[in-house]
Amino acid sequence: MWFDRSTYFKSGQQEADSSDGFLMVKSDFNPEAPILQQVILSKTCPNNRVVTLRCTDCGSGVNSSRASRGQLASPGAWPWQVSLQVAGSHRCGGAIISPYWIVTAAHCVAKASSPGDWAVYAGIVDPLDTLFNPAYSVSHIIAHEGYNGLTRRNDIALMRLSKPVDKTASSNIGPVCLPNVGLNITAPQKCWISRFGRTVNGDSGSPHLMEAQVSLIDTSDCNSSIAYNGRISQDMLCTREMGAGSDTCHSDSGSPLVSLKDGVWWLIGDSIWGEHCAEQNKPGVYGNVTHFLDWIHRQMKKHQDE
Repeated sequence: MWFDRSTYFKSGQQEADSSDGFLMVKSDFNPEAPILQQVILSKTCPNNRVVTLRCTDCGSGVNSSRASRGQLASPGAWPWQVSLQVAGSHRCGGAIISPYWIVTAAHCVAKASSPGDWAVYAGIVDPLDTLFNPAYSVSHIIAHEGYNGLTRRNDIALMRLSKPVDKTASSNIGPVCLPNVGLNITAPQKCWISRFGRTVNGDSGSPHLMEAQVSLIDTSDCNSSIAYNGRISQDMLCTREMGAGSDTCHSDSGSPLVSLKDGVWWLIGDSIWGEHCAEQNKPGVYGNVTHFLDWIHRQMKKHQDE
């Protein structure tokens, strides 16, 4: 299922309850054959128990009882947030989705598409943290083949790291979960954004990790004549700030939009526009990660052994 064994987390059992049937392992199971050839569809589950599997321990470790206004993030607050840097300077944000993989925006890598140009820092909130945390090198950069720089359609990209992030070395590092198929997160769901930017007092130095709460808004509202006038497509999401005066004005391209549901943090979007502070009717715009799930999975599978 496109994850290698090093990303395996845990399995378990739960009571079976499905009106659509069950997949059962064949009695002559062959561990060398593809898994899809080893199961059959059954209308019943003989012992009324099903096996569950989590391939990555994702979406955990964040305290969600936070103030809604933009503020400095604390260490470990958003363990999937990374700083993508070129020549020692922060260029874009991104989110860890597995030990080897980072989701960011395609426009971030459009003018710097060579993996050797990039360094990835995980588990940092302060510019000085780069002195005490290793830089991860990048082996592959995969921008969506349908990316359009003018319309910002398909503005999503993946980075594959040369070696996996070491989540055992720090509690401040961990992946966020990709949305499960069927996960229903719609307006006015509350979400959180995190991004590297200047501090609330206007500090002109290196960027710190900031956080703020936002809410999803309907695409129809975002496409109104007073907002983006039809520019928002199905591969995009729009948000509105929850608190007045939050310091998220110039959104950090590629940084994650996440939502808490069923006790798990899900990656809902990647930042592609950040105009919502400059004008009242210009919401924040994000790539719709759910829309890109098939593409993400195909790329992970294609490059899993490289």
